[in-house]
Amino acid sequence: MKQTIEFQPDNITVSVDKGDNLLSAAASTGVYIDAFCGGDGVCGKCKVIIEEGEVYSDRATLKQEDWDKGIRLACQATVKSDLKITVPEKTTSSGKALKRKPKTTRTISARSLDTLIGTWDVVPPVTKLYLELNPPTLDDNISDMQRVLRGVKHVRPDDPEPSYDHPELIRELPSVLRESEWKVTLLLLHAKNKEEPDRIIDVEHGDTTGRLYGLAVDIGTTTCSGVLVDLNNGKIIAEGSGYNAQIRYGEDVISRIIYAARPGGLRALQDKVVSTINTIIDDICKSMIISPADISYIMAAGNTVMSHLLLGLDPKYIREAPYVPSVSQFPLTKAAGLGIYAHPSVRLFLYPCIASYVGGDIVSGVHACQMAKSNEISLFIDIGTNGEIVVGNEEWMVCAACSAGPAFEGGGIKYGMRASNGAIENFHIHPETYDPMIVTIGRIKPSGICGSGLISIVSELLEAKVIDQQGKFNRNLNHARIRESQDGWEYVLAWSQDSLLGEDIVITEVDLDNLMRAKGAMYAGYQTLLSSVGLGFNDLDRIIMAGNFGAFIDLERAICIGLLPDIDRGRFYYLGNASMLGCQISLTDVKRFRERVKVRQLITNLELSENPEFMTYYMASLFLPHTDMSLFPSVQSKLSD
Repeated sequence: MKQTIEFQPDNITVSVDKGDNLLSAAASTGVYIDAFCGGDGVCGKCKVIIEEGEVYSDRATLKQEDWDKGIRLACQATVKSDLKITVPEKTTSSGKALKRKPKTTRTISARSLDTLIGTWDVVPPVTKLYLELNPPTLDDNISDMQRVLRGVKHVRPDDPEPSYDHPELIRELPSVLRESEWKVTLLLLHAKNKEEPDRIIDVEHGDTTGRLYGLAVDIGTTTCSGVLVDLNNGKIIAEGSGYNAQIRYGEDVISRIIYAARPGGLRALQDKVVSTINTIIDDICKSMIISPADISYIMAAGNTVMSHLLLGLDPKYIREAPYVPSVSQFPLTKAAGLGIYAHPSVRLFLYPCIASYVGGDIVSGVHACQMAKSNEISLFIDIGTNGEIVVGNEEWMVCAACSAGPAFEGGGIKYGMRASNGAIENFHIHPETYDPMIVTIGRIKPSGICGSGLISIVSELLEAKVIDQQGKFNRNLNHARIRESQDGWEYVLAWSQDSLLGEDIVITEVDLDNLMRAKGAMYAGYQTLLSSVGLGFNDLDRIIMAGNFGAFIDLERAICIGLLPDIDRGRFYYLGNASMLGCQISLTDVKRFRERVKVRQLITNLELSENPEFMTYYMASLFLPHTDMSLFPSVQSKLSD
């Protein structure tokens, strides 16, 4: 249920869900409120006055007299009804009101997601067929399999006779038929085309047509996720996720390639990712009170290295020029043969990769958003330690990967961390006092900075002129939070008494430099790829952000630091976990599944490391937002105010 909040004196109105936190609502709409403790309720700075409406709140640290006046702590208040809120203005010692104006904030739109991914039918790659067979007699003593095939022909007279190919099926068939009194359900794997026969991959006791489940799996370097789909209606009925257990051997793919070269390393990495997938399967099945044997098909996608490690393929040559994977199209594999909890008949399909660093997860995402079926020119972006980019339409596509580094995932940042409780996810700075407004995940005392928080912090410091466009702190500002330490200049985001760590949490010039390198690599990648096909940013019809990171990026701030191009905001779309979405669609609709072939055939890879233009663009991008400010007119306007 939506509620409206009117913030005064900013005269800003925002629509939020009932139960949303008031401090988070203010931060997301650009309204500054003093908040030093991340939303933990202990600093007592985020006082607001409830002029109209109601909030859920307790007194926390408020005095009774303040409570009676309608004063509440924004971080401890959740929305109960439509509200009119006054944020007290800060004043100088002489009583002069300090200037403050709300910032323009904007999430990346998912408003037209249906136009990107379209619709799909419920025609999965596997299906079930129930048969009631006549038992054999002396007059009708054909083989058990012939009896099954005859039963199929009776039910589906116009289809080619199905094939069968594995010894487990033949060994089990006689006992299954007799124990079930000749009433069985066949699990059929759809053929590649109508001319070829379907394949019988399992025979089950009785009528099990009501239980037809498929599992879509995204094999991420950091996190693996799975969704269980009811293939009778196409609906997601359960989800699960967990950290990729390979992480103990290295946080990035290069570290894992190196570990795989050790004695027993490859097998250890394979065992860990299989163990992670099994944990997800186990959790999902327990929540649905089903058996892993009830899952009839597994559709998976991962980057090139993750796919190799799952199949136990040596990834050694992926990191050595000329960067060649062992295989780009992976064979349909029996999941149980890899050690995955599954019936021996169940197949696992892995999306094909394009190159060493553009994998099946990107093919799956591009497939999901139907770039190969649109005449519009799209730029598909997945930002992470290894950023992947695809540009093109139904006639052509070019892709590239660029090593952005781990900054957006907390790596290389002094107080960087993954997006978990205590991570600073939103930040505003008062333009005159330079005091922060901090919102953390879980609204507890801050313990570090996640990727979205890092973008917010750097953008705000730049606009407030606390840092310059080279990422250097303004040495002329006399403020306790801006100081020089043993590690160089820094800004104190949270004092020790306001932090979960019991020490000051800061952002340093080294952090800023690492961020500029990461965002510079991504932006240079876009430019190099577009230049290779004779296009510029204004030629793009849409920019599609994939990955969970995109859900939390503030579009205006990402443009402000030069991570995303400064073009019409209406061209930006957020797709979410595109890899998982592509798997889900393919798992549900075999016709959409077959379209992946065209996607892969269309995409041509460009090696940025071998492209001389990339380094030129990269060096120009090591600035906030860029050395060429004509590329960022809206940011130039902000910085000139």
